[in-house]
Amino acid sequence: MQLIFIVILGAILGFWYGSDSNGFVFTSNICLFAGLTLIMPSLFKFEFSHVSLVWKYKLVFFKGFVVNYMLLPLFAIAIGLMTGDFGITAGLFLLAVFSGGGMVMHWIKRSGGDTSFGFLLLFINLLFVSLSLLMLHIFATYSAGYFDVDYRREISISNFVSVVIELLIIIPLIASRVVIYIKPLVNFIDKYRKYISHISIFIILFYLFGLQSTQRLVDVYDFEPELFPIALISVIFFYILTLVASMFIYNLESPQERAAFWHSVTRYLTLALLISTFSLNTFGVSILLPVMFAYLVQIPLSVFVDKKYMQTATDTL
Repeated sequence: MQLIFIVILGAILGFWYGSDSNGFVFTSNICLFAGLTLIMPSLFKFEFSHVSLVWKYKLVFFKGFVVNYMLLPLFAIAIGLMTGDFGITAGLFLLAVFSGGGMVMHWIKRSGGDTSFGFLLLFINLLFVSLSLLMLHIFATYSAGYFDVDYRREISISNFVSVVIELLIIIPLIASRVVIYIKPLVNFIDKYRKYISHISIFIILFYLFGLQSTQRLVDVYDFEPELFPIALISVIFFYILTLVASMFIYNLESPQERAAFWHSVTRYLTLALLISTFSLNTFGVSILLPVMFAYLVQIPLSVFVDKKYMQTATDTL
């Protein structure tokens, strides 16, 4: 619940600052900050030798790929089409294709999942960011007509995919390989990792909600207030479908499948928020709504799942 408070506080204070001033101008440096403070520490325990686990647990990996890159996007599209809003549908799609996140290893470790396999899945999902963005582009290209909007292809993934890959994958990976040889720094980051993560999330949310472009949410509230409850209900429905499908597909008595389960149930919200901010001019401000509400849904859901299902599964091992 502490993280929920941090999320809400960061968003409210950032939005208040932006509305009370000229707001921030977006810069890709926030991606570098997120990469070094949230992603890099998660890669400390990743070893390239873990790649062999892909073949050893190929069935689990296949299940995860089907869920995260086929089933969940279909859920997002189906729910989004019912909302009738291009931005909300795009926001749901972002949630669907960005797996895991900063808290996923916490839940894997807490539930007795295979952490080595979990780190491998985290790394692979980061590598799949380009695939996720390509899927978003394909979705937008073929769904724009349904929503009667003009998807401006010149403002497509090609404009920022290279920046995202460089700042959120390549630099954090290289930095993690260097930092692991500085033991005092690694020990410091590991010891205070929870606080570093929470402070980083607060700063990122404060910045993103303080952007000049984010202030356009006021216009959405003034002219289309119904989009707020529609987005919230859509996100809740999406997570319910995700949980039910994951419970059905994964065998929670297996430590490896439990790790894959958490990579499906939790979505990479900070990354989705960054990309949605990148894409405001393309999909509309309403793309932010599902990602905003996902913070309020995912955290309590993770706590519920851990207490309700994970402890029971662990006891049977």
